[in-house]
Amino acid sequence: MLTRRFAMILGIVFVAVGVLGFVPGVNQMHAEHTGLSVGGPGHGELLGLFHVNVLHNIIHIVFGLGGIAASRSYGGARGYSRFVAVAYGLLAIMGLISAGNTWNTWGLVPISGNDVWLHALIAAAAAYFGFIRPADRGDYVTTTDTTTRV
Repeated sequence: MLTRRFAMILGIVFVAVGVLGFVPGVNQMHAEHTGLSVGGPGHGELLGLFHVNVLHNIIHIVFGLGGIAASRSYGGARGYSRFVAVAYGLLAIMGLISAGNTWNTWGLVPISGNDVWLHALIAAAAAYFGFIRPADRGDYVTTTDTTTRV
């Protein structure tokens, strides 16, 4: 898979997940959760597995739009993949630390439970495309005059 395609697919998935977080039925809503100061619409268990709230859903949408925009160029897609790898790696680690309510990002966004392994998986895939995978011909656009990076 091309780095640009990875950024586009990840972006689309993030936007879809962010929007689905606001859909009752897909997100099994509940009103209370210890350690969170942000509740409201979109607060619940997405697919019954992943604890989300309104800020979590908005962050997914923003990350998704960033991935879609970054997929327009190889450099943008690679930079986006690197950012996602680092950010989601940190989120996976934070989701394991209960001290100081770190696993709820200090009361704002729930990142514990099943979110930990999902964040680690996303970080690993993004690290591959951002740091390891070399560019190939599909990451470049060929014109009649030259081959340039897109």
